[in-house]
Amino acid sequence: MVGIDEVGRGCWAGPLLVVAAREKDKLPDGLKDSKLLSKTQREKLLNKLSNSCEFGEGWVSATEIDELGLAGAMRLGVEKALTELEARDDEEIVLDGNANYLPKHFTNAKCLIDADAMVPLVSAASICAKVRRDAYMSKLKDTHPAYGFDKHVGYGTAAHKLAIEQNGVLEGIHRLSFKPIQLLS
Repeated sequence: MVGIDEVGRGCWAGPLLVVAAREKDKLPDGLKDSKLLSKTQREKLLNKLSNSCEFGEGWVSATEIDELGLAGAMRLGVEKALTELEARDDEEIVLDGNANYLPKHFTNAKCLIDADAMVPLVSAASICAKVRRDAYMSKLKDTHPAYGFDKHVGYGTAAHKLAIEQNGVLEGIHRLSFKPIQLLS
């Protein structure tokens, strides 16, 4: 079985990350939707998961999101993650959510709302995606310290809005096709 989840779909800045996870050994206890875990809990679980799962990552840049739209970006991210994982057409695949972004040739695939809370392998994908994307966004503080990416990780917070008002939009990092960014440009 392969579990798939994403992080960063609704962000104003940064990439979308889709992660596909396959169990290779017994999963650790305590898996749940990454949003229900603290940063420390997610990081500890990811260390354990690195021994019990294989992961495929599908990174989609802000520029690609602008070019493809969110649905197209999700499809691209899923395709990249499944390709990196070397998923087989006959594997059972569960994707968190209600929209089918899975390639048609995966015949045993389904979308399930709240799968990240109900299917441990999807929880594993959720945790991996959150830790890896948050780490990527935190590193942006080194090159763009005025934006606070290490705190809001690209989401549309009041602090992020203020940083854009004071410093402008960052091409290649901010999602220029998103209405809030267009209004702040």
